Amino acid sequence: MARKTKAEAAATREALLVAAEEMFFANGVARTSLEQIARHAGLTRGAVYWHFKNKGDLFMALVDQVRMPFQSLTEEVIKADDSLSPLETIRLACHAGLVRLEQPSYQRILSILLHRCEVFSDINPMEMQEEIGNECFDQMLYVFEQAHAQHQLRPNLTPRMATLTLQSALGGLFHDWLRNPGAFPIRTQGGELIDTLIMLMRA
Repeated sequence: MARKTKAEAAATREALLVAAEEMFFANGVARTSLEQIARHAGLTRGAVYWHFKNKGDLFMALVDQVRMPFQSLTEEVIKADDSLSPLETIRLACHAGLVRLEQPSYQRILSILLHRCEVFSDINPMEMQEEIGNECFDQMLYVFEQAHAQHQLRPNLTPRMATLTLQSALGGLFHDWLRNPGAFPIRTQGGELIDTLIMLMRA
């Protein structure tokens, strides 16, 4: 019975997250209430407060579902081939990120964070974006430092500048595509951008 109760609680939490994703995407975060989310999930507002402290807590749980730590992407490609050079690891990890971004839930939640969320009450999307960006920067910088140590980067290119360049390019790419996903194929155009930048950085 305890297992069933735990499973039911997990199913309720998931239903609330799905409902929040759909409502935030359709209406924006500030214009969506917890009551609307509960109704959309076919649940009561009490169920929301059982799992989440407030709307900010619910929103953070939603964003946590689509965090793509660069370290996890590099581990994913190294697991497939542990003979990869640091630069090739970075290139393939970025490609793996594009594949994840094509998943509908990733696309919607990141679009909410970038384009459908205002600073509101206990929610500050700019702080969340900065936190995610800093985490990615530090992890990417670590691999670029390995590439530098192995003399894979151009002599006049520091690991920090390489990281800034790639992260800025990817940030602009994601921002433009999430605003209008039908404008261009993210995996094709994004992949060409990644490959070109890595080529230009290579010694």
